Amino acid sequence: MVTTLVDIISLVLIAVVVLIVIGIVAVMIGIYNRFFSLKNSADATVGQVKVAMKKRLDMIEQLLGAVKSYAAFEKDTLTGVTAMRARIGSAGPGDLNELERESRSVLGRLIAVAENYPNLKTSQTVQDLMGAVKGIEDEIARHRYTYNNIAQQYNTMTDTIPSNLVASVMGFKKLEYLEFGEDIERVPTIAF
Repeated sequence: MVTTLVDIISLVLIAVVVLIVIGIVAVMIGIYNRFFSLKNSADATVGQVKVAMKKRLDMIEQLLGAVKSYAAFEKDTLTGVTAMRARIGSAGPGDLNELERESRSVLGRLIAVAENYPNLKTSQTVQDLMGAVKGIEDEIARHRYTYNNIAQQYNTMTDTIPSNLVASVMGFKKLEYLEFGEDIERVPTIAF
C-alpha cells in the first residue's frame, strides 16, 4: 500500500510538472506569436507609408509641371524627386525619415514658388494639386501614427518580463520609430 501511495504521489507530481511545463511553453508561444503579429503589422504600415509617400512625390512631380510653366524652376528638383521615388521601395523606417525630410523640403520650395507668383497661386490645377498633397500629408500622418503605436507595443514587449526573455532568446530587436518633421508650414529659402 505504501508503494502505491508513493507511486500515486509521484505520478501526480509528474503530471503537475508536465502541466506547468506545457503552460510555460504555451505562454512563450503566445508571446512569440504576438511579436510576429506586431512585426507584420509594422511592416504592412510601413508599406502604406511608402505608398502614400510615392503618391506625394507623384503630386510634387505634377506640381513641378504646373510650376515650371510659370517659373524657371531647377531641373535638379525633378531629378531629385524621381530619385526619391526610386529609393522608397527599399527604404526602411530610418530611410523613410530621411526621404520625408527631403520631400518636405521640395514641397516647401514649391509652396514658396506658388506664393511668389500670384497667377500660379490662383491656378485651379495648382490649387487642386495642393489640396491633393494636403490629403496625402494627412494620410502619411495617420500611417505614421499607426506605425509608431505598433512599434511602441513591440518595443515595450522587448523591455518587459516575460516577453523580453523571448525577445532576447529569439534575437528580436527594437523597431525604429518614424520621426517625420512637422515643419512644412515654414517657408524655405529659395535659391534659383
